Amino acid sequence: MGNCNKCGKDCNEIKINQFDHSFHLGNVSEGCKRCIKGEKLVLFITGKCAQQCYYCPVSEHKFGHDKIFADEWEIEDNEQGWKNLVKEVKLINAKGAGITGGDPLCVLERTCKYIKRMKEQFGKDFHVHLYTPLKLINKEVLVKLNESGLDEIRFHPDLDDDKLWDKLLLAKDFVWDIGIEIPCVPGKEFEIKKLIDFVAEHDIIKFFNLNELERSDTSVEHYSLPNDQFPTIDQISYAIQGSKELAELFVNHVNEKNYDFTIYFCTAKLKDGTQLTNRLKRRAKSLAKLPYNKLTDEGTLIKGVIYLEELKPGFDYKEKLVQLSSEYKGKLLEKLNEQKDLIEKTIKRTNQIFIDEKKFRLLCSLKILEKNVKKIKKINLIPAIVEEMPTEDAMELEIEFL
Repeated sequence: MGNCNKCGKDCNEIKINQFDHSFHLGNVSEGCKRCIKGEKLVLFITGKCAQQCYYCPVSEHKFGHDKIFADEWEIEDNEQGWKNLVKEVKLINAKGAGITGGDPLCVLERTCKYIKRMKEQFGKDFHVHLYTPLKLINKEVLVKLNESGLDEIRFHPDLDDDKLWDKLLLAKDFVWDIGIEIPCVPGKEFEIKKLIDFVAEHDIIKFFNLNELERSDTSVEHYSLPNDQFPTIDQISYAIQGSKELAELFVNHVNEKNYDFTIYFCTAKLKDGTQLTNRLKRRAKSLAKLPYNKLTDEGTLIKGVIYLEELKPGFDYKEKLVQLSSEYKGKLLEKLNEQKDLIEKTIKRTNQIFIDEKKFRLLCSLKILEKNVKKIKKINLIPAIVEEMPTEDAMELEIEFL
């Protein structure tokens, strides 16, 4: 590997993370460093994609649909959507963003617009990386991406067709970090090694990321990872058998060849147990500043909740919320305002009850709730202690009715 261009030391050593079992040879990319800490906004810019990979995990609710998500928050491509994105960045105290899809190049102008706006809003040190297959890559596209301020581009070449691999050479004409990121698919040892040797021969990349292959619950038509060919490592994990072992071969191959780029294996445990958890904990820490939220050690939120009888959580709760008409939502908000005033008058405390306009319920601290259970029930409302994820949809983990 030679001397590291950052620390000046010899980095020819395979480093293994004992917690999540990821490993790398060389220096992990800047985008990955921030992502692991939970410092990156995940910007799903569109579900459109010109390539249909049989292992693509994107859900049927996103793939093929022109939707935008800032982390778990679906946003519109307008000023209100931008304000929501900014809010999400602030909630997780993001130091950068990773743009994904689908293929972000299917909506190139939108992608470039968001890169520019994020750089303008959050500063030049706000690190932005992007994932894309090669189908839509050309010189003009790369010029636009580079001029928009993109810091790091990660290519996802088709392993079964090397006709487009030469497009990777075009990226060398620009000042940014270039990488490859693909799943480590058992049975594709020859193809992946061929790609590794290709990028090494042409001195294209700074890093080569291998992701542990995972099973997905998606029901898109092109998804195909048969259980008999791709069994998981155990009954709990979604990780596929043999992916990690194959990655070890490639890391050793890069080491033996002394190729001058980093190779990194990212495990399913790292993505879910570290990266996602860290991001959600950052969000939870921000939300815990609200008077009705209590932060747990696991990074979830516990709050006092007061439900209307007609929207008491049950098996069809989520469906009920989705199907509410605009007219009925207006009536519910009126009723919640009335009940808020009534509760505060009953408990003789003002500005202690808050309206949740997304789930049409009332919120308060655990202390206020537990102290006034009987009074709340007396006016035909339903008190509960709720533990939720700190995501925008506030997914319920546990509800304890009092």
